[in-house]
Amino acid sequence: MSEASRRRPHRAVVVGGSIAGLLAAAAVKDQVDSVDIIEAHQLPDGPEPRTGVPQAAHIHLLQTGGAEAIEALLPGTVDQLLAAGAHRIPVTRNMVIYSPEGWYRRWERATHYLITASRDLIDFVVREHVLKDPRVGVRTHTRAVELLGDRDTVKGVRVRTTDGVEAELHAELVIDASGRASRTPRWLAQLGISDLGQDHIDSGLVYASRMYRAPVPTRDWPVVSIQADPRLPQPGKSGAILPIEGDRWHVSLMGTPGGHPTRDSDTFEPFARTLRHPLLADLLAHAEPLTDVTLTHSTINRRHSYERLPHWPEGLVVLGDSAATFNPVYGQGISVAAQGARALRDLTANGLAPGLARRAQRAIARPVGSAWALATGQDIHYSTTRGKNPNLADRLLNRYVSRLSRTATGSFHAATSLTDVLALQAPPTTLVHPSVLLTALLGPLRPPLDRPPFTPAERALLKDLEESSGGGQRSSSADRLPREH
Repeated sequence: MSEASRRRPHRAVVVGGSIAGLLAAAAVKDQVDSVDIIEAHQLPDGPEPRTGVPQAAHIHLLQTGGAEAIEALLPGTVDQLLAAGAHRIPVTRNMVIYSPEGWYRRWERATHYLITASRDLIDFVVREHVLKDPRVGVRTHTRAVELLGDRDTVKGVRVRTTDGVEAELHAELVIDASGRASRTPRWLAQLGISDLGQDHIDSGLVYASRMYRAPVPTRDWPVVSIQADPRLPQPGKSGAILPIEGDRWHVSLMGTPGGHPTRDSDTFEPFARTLRHPLLADLLAHAEPLTDVTLTHSTINRRHSYERLPHWPEGLVVLGDSAATFNPVYGQGISVAAQGARALRDLTANGLAPGLARRAQRAIARPVGSAWALATGQDIHYSTTRGKNPNLADRLLNRYVSRLSRTATGSFHAATSLTDVLALQAPPTTLVHPSVLLTALLGPLRPPLDRPPFTPAERALLKDLEESSGGGQRSSSADRLPREH
C-alpha cells in the first residue's frame, strides 16, 4: 500500500438525509471508502413527500448558481430533472414580475435560468443520483446524539436507533446537514467550544401554498410573481405561480403579521386578489385546485457564525440549514447548500489535510453570506421584523437598491447586475461597482410598463380562457394585458 493510500480516510458520516446531506455525501465520496448518512426518518422510494420537510409544500426553485453546483457534483442531474418534467426558466425572458418599482421587462437575451419543480421531485432525483454509488449508504430511523472526540478533533458520532440501540460510528469527517434542528451548537458546548455567534431576523412572514391543475400548457409558461413592497404602510403581501412537473402550477401566497393568508381554502384566491396587483387571482380563477392549503409560520432568517469561532475542531463541517436558514420567499436555501457542498468537494480533492475543516467552514460561509445579505437586507425593512432594526446605512443602501431596481425595469444592464446577484453568481458588492452606480444614476432607458408583460401567444391563451369562462370578473386579466411585449 502506498503512503497516499495509508493517509486516505476510510469513512465520512453525514448527519441528515436532506438535499444538503445528500450533496455533502456526493462532495466527499471520492475521498473515502464509505459514507454513512444518518437519517431520522424513512426515505421515500420515489418523488414523494419526505417526513421532516414541512417547507416541501411550498414553491421551490434552483437558482443558476445552485443548479450549476449540483450539476458539478452530480453530472446529469439537471437533465434528469427536466426529463421528469421540471422547467428551465430563462431569466428574465420567461418571467412576469411585478417588483416594488414596477413590471420588469422580459429581455430577449437570457443571462441566467431557474429550475422549477416540486421539492419532492428535486429530492428524489438528487437522492437517486447519490445513492446509486455503492460507497454511500443510509441508516434510517437513526439519530446522531453526540460527537465523538474532543475539542481538537471530532472522530465520529454516537447514534441511537428508534428502538433505543446505540452505536459509535468512527469517522475521519463528520458533516452536520441535519437542518434547522441541528444539535451542533450544543455538541460544541459539550466539547468546551463556546462563544458561538448567532444572528436571527424574523419578518413574521406566513406562507400558504397549494397545487393547481394549470389551465394552459406549462411548457415555456413563465414564472409569475407579485412582490411585496416593504415601504408601504401596510402588511407586506406577495405571491408567485411556478410551473412544475405534471402540468401543474405550484402557488404560494405570503403575508406579514396583520395581513397573512390562512389555511382556509375558501380564502386562498380572495387573498391573492389583495396583493399589489390582482394578476395571480385572475390566473387562479381559471385553474383547478388539486390540494388543500398548507400553512407555514417559520420563515426566520437564522445564521450560526461557525467560521468566526477562534477554535474549530478537525473533522467537523456544518452545511446547509444547519449553518444558516433563510426566509424561503427568496428561493436560496437549496442553492446555497449546493454551493457549500461544491466548495467542500473542491477542498477535499486532495484528501483531508490538517486544517481542512476550518477552511471548509469559511468556504461554506461565502455563499451563506451573500444569501444572508440579500434576504435580511430586504426583511429588516418590514415594520413587523424582529431581531434587527435598519440603521442609517441600511436605509441608504435600500434606497439605492430600490433605485437600481427601478432602473432595471427599463435597463438591461441594471437588470443583469441584479440577476447576477440573485442567481448567486456574483456577490452583492458588485451592485456598487462604478459601472452599476452610473447605470442607477442614469435611470431606466425605457418607459415603465403599465401592464403584465405577457407575450402575444400567452395573451391569446388567456383570452381564450376568459372567453370560455363567460366573461364577467374573469375577463379582468385580459383587460390588464399589455398591448406590446
